[in-house]
Amino acid sequence: MSRVWNEQLKRWTTYPYDLPDHYDFQWSAVFNINRCIACQTCTMACKSTWTFGKGQEHMWWNNVSTKPYGDHPRGFDAKLLSMLPKGKTIFEAAPEGERVLGYIPDDIEYDYPNAFEDSPCGPHIGAGQYQEIDVSKSKTQDKQWFFYLQRICNHCKKPACLAACPRKAIYKRKEDGIVLIDQERCRGYKKCIMACPYKKTFYNTFTKTSQKCIGCYPRIEQGETTRCIAACIGKIRLLGNIEDEKSPIHYLVHKAKVALPLYPQFGTEPQIYYIPPRWVNTKFLAMMFGNYDESKIKHAVKTYMNARHDIELLAVLQLFGTTQQIIGSYEIIDRGNPKEAKVRAFDLKGQELFVVSIYPKVEVHLTKDEQLNITDAKQLASLDIRRDANTPWRNQY
Repeated sequence: MSRVWNEQLKRWTTYPYDLPDHYDFQWSAVFNINRCIACQTCTMACKSTWTFGKGQEHMWWNNVSTKPYGDHPRGFDAKLLSMLPKGKTIFEAAPEGERVLGYIPDDIEYDYPNAFEDSPCGPHIGAGQYQEIDVSKSKTQDKQWFFYLQRICNHCKKPACLAACPRKAIYKRKEDGIVLIDQERCRGYKKCIMACPYKKTFYNTFTKTSQKCIGCYPRIEQGETTRCIAACIGKIRLLGNIEDEKSPIHYLVHKAKVALPLYPQFGTEPQIYYIPPRWVNTKFLAMMFGNYDESKIKHAVKTYMNARHDIELLAVLQLFGTTQQIIGSYEIIDRGNPKEAKVRAFDLKGQELFVVSIYPKVEVHLTKDEQLNITDAKQLASLDIRRDANTPWRNQY
């Protein structure tokens, strides 16, 4: 075991191999949970592109589940968390003879990928289902809640699948950090399936090999985003290079600190980051995205809620879903004049992609003779700072 630095845990940990701590380009993405409507467009875009062949019927490289109870395979996180001692990574807690702590899900756990969809939590989430959380005692969040969790392979910096493979068939590309399985070397031992804490490696029953999300690397090589990101109608996803300080991904994760990794306590340094939902129990979110540190969740949620007053954060949020090209960098135009402020985006080669307003103009569409009530008018006025306050709202039809 090598001694390696884990940036997400801010401590030294162990890993079977020496891997680079830094990549010139590290494939990373931010998912804004607050915007997701679970339409599954991303899921079907991925399925119709990559997993429509024989032996792939059960594979969902991309899936959107309803938390706290749903996922694919069912209960993957609750089961692993119950096995993992607090304060240890899955590498540090590996049993004798294994490199990684893990398990292989039963076949039935892959059935019904939409189980518990739109099912809210009850008044209590008991031990054995994540951790002991008494929702009824929460004073800041809703007593009944659920949220949609979008999941693909995290293309981790310390991949558990790579660590566990006895054939060394799994590798992390130096040019972009994407984790791939060499189908010629793989013999289908399923060690990667056992090891992956997110259960995003699958066994192909026809080829007798393991397969997983490939990060849409043919598109990445052309400077384009992944299929799931390009198809997202909610504009919740943004792809980029987290290692580049000019990247919007770097800003969201390291500067604004509004986007957090999924289960960082596993120790794999996952490269999908999430803007946590603002209505969910803080303790539960801290277990999922903060390594049990509630202060990280409170900061992320508060920062996101106040985005209207942070021109740079609001500018970056406007970049989501605007183009199929990977956004390499951005600049804010006329920062001191919010009514006219815009954000200009550039691709990975520095070529301009587009310019959009940071504070979009709000349009009101009313039927004939319909008028806004005072409450709605005040709310709209607070949202649209570009509108002249003395101009009356006018019917559009």
